[in-house]
Amino acid sequence: MRILVTGSLAYDRIMSFPGSFADHILPEKIHILNVCFLVEGLEEKFGGTAGNIAYCLKLLGENPTIVATAGKDFAAYEAWLRHCGLSLEGIRRIGEEFTAGAYITTDRADNQITGFNPGAMKHSALYPVDDADPADTLAIVAPGNLEDMQDHIRRYKAKGIPVIVDPGQNIPALSGEQLTEMLTGAAYLISNDYELQLIENSTKLSLAEITARAGTVITTLGEKGSVIRQGASETTVPACPVNEVQDPTGAGDAFRAGFIKGLVLGKTPVEAARLGSVSAAYAVEKHGTQEHHFTWDAFAARYASAFGEM
Repeated sequence: MRILVTGSLAYDRIMSFPGSFADHILPEKIHILNVCFLVEGLEEKFGGTAGNIAYCLKLLGENPTIVATAGKDFAAYEAWLRHCGLSLEGIRRIGEEFTAGAYITTDRADNQITGFNPGAMKHSALYPVDDADPADTLAIVAPGNLEDMQDHIRRYKAKGIPVIVDPGQNIPALSGEQLTEMLTGAAYLISNDYELQLIENSTKLSLAEITARAGTVITTLGEKGSVIRQGASETTVPACPVNEVQDPTGAGDAFRAGFIKGLVLGKTPVEAARLGSVSAAYAVEKHGTQEHHFTWDAFAARYASAFGEM
């Protein structure tokens, strides 16, 4: 099956501050804030919603197409994607921009200060889907370029391609009308519980109305698992046991990849969410969003341990 993953590609540049931000920020001087934090080195990780989902889908034996934009500094990320065996066909290069980048500084209390440069993500991927076969194509639209998020969902629905709508951290940048249009007629809407509340607030739709419009609503709950809503039915899927939580960043993208794999295998949404739970467990056990590894046999064995034979 052809899997189209619309979203972002980004470098995550992670820095650690050995002290506490609170010790260096004076509340009475917040109006003239001017601080400098001396950090202990920098780690650069490959990230972005499309990159993370595609990476995990590749581990699961699929060959997704990343639909995103990248900038003039993309060489290292490109080499990584080639090493992973992922296609570059859907990636548009923007020569005058840098690839999107998150600059994250974390203090010893796990407080974070993040700066995000959208860079190439400000531009549309301009990826055609005219030749896509709706009977053999599945799409997910994750946070990325706002124009692409809306346009690609329209085009996928017009072609009859089942689409997973995943507005995520871009919810505040979208109007209630835009979100309503995006989720109406989608095959699936996926978000965490906080994001779902933001969608309800923005669209003025009740959860029942959202479910009626989106078909299946998947809500992730972190360590509490996920909830699958279809019509009047509601099923809770527990999280897969984790050996040790190292970094929850990217767990949501890994869940989405596992869920998609389940759909490709012809599983029900509840069964697909179980695959998502196992996939997310691998992600949280490593620092970074594309650092975990597994074989299909190991994945299947872990699934069996958590949920029974697949």
